[in-house]
Amino acid sequence: MYLIYTALLAAGMLVSLPYWLMQRLRHGKYRAGLGERLGRIPQRLAAQPARPAIWIHAVSVGEVLAVNGLATELTKRFPQHRVVVSTTTDTGQRLARTRFGAENVFYFPLDFAFAIRPYFRLLQPELVVIAETEFWPNFLRLARATGAGIAVVNARISNRSLSGYRRLRHLLARVLQNVDLFLAQTDEDAARLKEIGAPAERIHVTGNLKFDVPAPTAPPIIASLRGAFQHAGTGPVIVCGSTVDGEEPILLQAFVNVLASHPRAVMILAPRHPERFGEVAKLLEQLGIRFWRRSLWSGDPIDGGVFLIDTIGELAALYALADIAFVGGSLVPRGGHNIIEPALHCVPIVVGNHTENFRDIVSLFQSRDAVRVVGPAEFPLVLMELISNPAERIALGQRGGETLRAQMGATQRTLQELEKLLQVGDGVRTGRSLS
Repeated sequence: MYLIYTALLAAGMLVSLPYWLMQRLRHGKYRAGLGERLGRIPQRLAAQPARPAIWIHAVSVGEVLAVNGLATELTKRFPQHRVVVSTTTDTGQRLARTRFGAENVFYFPLDFAFAIRPYFRLLQPELVVIAETEFWPNFLRLARATGAGIAVVNARISNRSLSGYRRLRHLLARVLQNVDLFLAQTDEDAARLKEIGAPAERIHVTGNLKFDVPAPTAPPIIASLRGAFQHAGTGPVIVCGSTVDGEEPILLQAFVNVLASHPRAVMILAPRHPERFGEVAKLLEQLGIRFWRRSLWSGDPIDGGVFLIDTIGELAALYALADIAFVGGSLVPRGGHNIIEPALHCVPIVVGNHTENFRDIVSLFQSRDAVRVVGPAEFPLVLMELISNPAERIALGQRGGETLRAQMGATQRTLQELEKLLQVGDGVRTGRSLS
């Protein structure tokens, strides 16, 4: 099975090579870390003293944020181990290096044995922790062969993924036998894991790690912006985060309507993907909307326009400035993004009606009247309604903060299960399942 899978993976990569080259040429994507993805160990990783490792894999920014507290606690509880973190995306890599130190962070290798083995030889991990659902067959097989304990944490199966996993259940069940422990976000995710072939006795529900994300330390830009807003008498402030292609025209048209009655309003606009910063700036120019680019801003007063975030890593803290927060990827069918970051600041949250990737979180907030879910046509109306009703706006934000606080604790529950896995040691790493 693994030989056939590897051959198909190689063929798929060869066929899709023009796409990856185009992405690299047009947007600068996939330039960084190519050698690491192909199995070349970065010197910063190899230069560290040899000791047993705990390898955490977090695909992108969302997963890095989710495992941040877990990685910190593992470092404290197992000081004899080295905690290292791999990511797949460039944005995740940058954030992980900031959080965990560049010497402990690297790009996840492609799922070929030649690329994976050098990392296992160097790190000698006793525990491999995979965030959410990265079921790479060769990686899991080789991790098992090294004797490492393997856990999937914060596990979730999206609606989009479920049908594909069902079709491959017979093959996937064999792959999932390599995993010792599945820690699911919800009972529904646990049931879906069982449905696609995960052994039922290895599945536990520990909650969503993303609820335990601490409020970010405010970078200097927060104080600078707050001062600029106060100086100019700015308001209201609308933060639109993680926006994607097709959303900005809807958001900006709604903002033009806001400016008609609130000429000192500001929209802080943060596109999801760095390669779109220039595209969004051109859109603002075409629409004739006054705007400032974060990368060029020198502290001038800001009012009556858009503050375009064309930098990485500041959005989570910027939500603290919002009178209203919109979380993107949701007005168009992209599955939405995490609403936890604005909830940390008790900011009233609005999302579109495409939130499949965060169905459980959004459903929970909806059940407690702690988020507004709207379609593109409704968005301008809901925005104006919240602006004109400060009492409801504040109450909506408070309900969001209360909902978040009530769900915390997944990190500690996850740690307890991982400690058991490390303590079982040889019993697990010879292939015996957990009871």
